[in-house]
Amino acid sequence: MHLLVAPLYPAGREPLPPGLKEEDREQFMQAKKYQQVDAKTVMAGVGGLGIGAFFSLMSASFAYEDPYLRQQTQTGMTNTQKAREIFKEMGRGMWRTGAKNDMVNPVAAGFVAGGVLARHSGPRAVFGGGLAFAAFSGAIDWFLRRESSE
Repeated sequence: MHLLVAPLYPAGREPLPPGLKEEDREQFMQAKKYQQVDAKTVMAGVGGLGIGAFFSLMSASFAYEDPYLRQQTQTGMTNTQKAREIFKEMGRGMWRTGAKNDMVNPVAAGFVAGGVLARHSGPRAVFGGGLAFAAFSGAIDWFLRRESSE
């Protein structure tokens, strides 16, 4: 036998790993089918598509908010009400992602809220409104977190 030639075996008659008997060959071959890259790719794709479709249908069935009604309710909102809603939603989202007790969350929420409110006045006003809101909300948060004199 030549040393540089790999041994060839007929399909299904390859040597078994150590510790397996000839009776275990069929079970081993079945398990080996699912360990191939092609099989794993197909199973992951089908599983991902199924899970994505399931969650998409579930979230669509829970859509109880009417976009037309939402547009009507937002047109009647004053700037103060819009600022309150934007700040509330931004703060709520940031509380989930950032640290629970830091100054970045209210300042960032204030910056975004101020920028959104000034969006129709140009980029300078967006930046200035964002800075003003950020400073205001940072000052409020600093005041509420200060140590009491008692």
